[in-house]
Amino acid sequence: MTDTNATRTGPSKYDRLIAAAQEAPSAVTIVAHPCDETSLRGALEAAEMGLIVPILVGPEARIRKVAAENGLALKGHEIVDAPHSHAAAAEAVALIREGKGDLLMKGSLHTDELMREVTASATGLRTDRRISHVFVMDVPGYAETLFITDAAINIFPDLDAKRDIVQNAIDLWVTIGLGEPRVAIVSAVETVTTKIPSTIDAAALCKMAERGQITGGVLDGPLAFDNAISPEAAEIKGLTSPVAGRAQIIVVPDLEAGNMLAKNLTFLSHADAAGIVLGARVPIVLTSRADSVRSRLASCAVASLYAAARRRQTQVVA
Repeated sequence: MTDTNATRTGPSKYDRLIAAAQEAPSAVTIVAHPCDETSLRGALEAAEMGLIVPILVGPEARIRKVAAENGLALKGHEIVDAPHSHAAAAEAVALIREGKGDLLMKGSLHTDELMREVTASATGLRTDRRISHVFVMDVPGYAETLFITDAAINIFPDLDAKRDIVQNAIDLWVTIGLGEPRVAIVSAVETVTTKIPSTIDAAALCKMAERGQITGGVLDGPLAFDNAISPEAAEIKGLTSPVAGRAQIIVVPDLEAGNMLAKNLTFLSHADAAGIVLGARVPIVLTSRADSVRSRLASCAVASLYAAARRRQTQVVA
């Protein structure tokens, strides 16, 4: 693929996250169907960096063949044989349900094939929280690490789903040690109007935060994207809030808007985009063949930090 990071100079915002994850215990990670070079290499590189301990689930002969053809050392990593991608997804989810892993990681199968098993009512990994996706983005020229949600799972979320999407993103930000986030609920404009329903949702979400239905972050919205990330644009519009012009989490109206925004930043602004799914029993690392090495490692680092913090919380409660 074309190197989208060709213009990047200096250290990545991911470096601190990767370094912090290396200080935590490596998360046992169930990797579903790592049957091409990209997915297998990504899991093994993350293991080499001390971020995860992979358990590879898929056709064993095919995994070993991919490793041999690409000079990848399996180094005794456990392989759980499964005949094809669907069986690998089912077995990977079953291993998580049995407590055999801290994280679930997508290999070379389709995202919907894995998520179908994750969301199965009887055998999946659902909780009482809506499952959602967060892009953890390193955008050159923007001082903040930027979360964009949800750009991969929920197509047209209603207000209740958006509440969980916001809370999932805030929980991730806080749990991995980034502090209290500034959350922008974005739309096409910064005024509330019945002509654009997402502005009404944005206003409702901010009121929900005031009433304690969303906790842990500072919300503002509706905000147009420029008002959310540009202090100059916010000043011109006369917007004064802790969030306007300085957003750290961008909550989009729907998947179409979020997906286009994330990909514009990746391919036009040369941003890195790590990805993680939240709201299930364990964090889920969703990687893409188009991901850079840095993005794949950052995805594993963020998920590992989140899982480690949750383990600590569970131990304290117990």
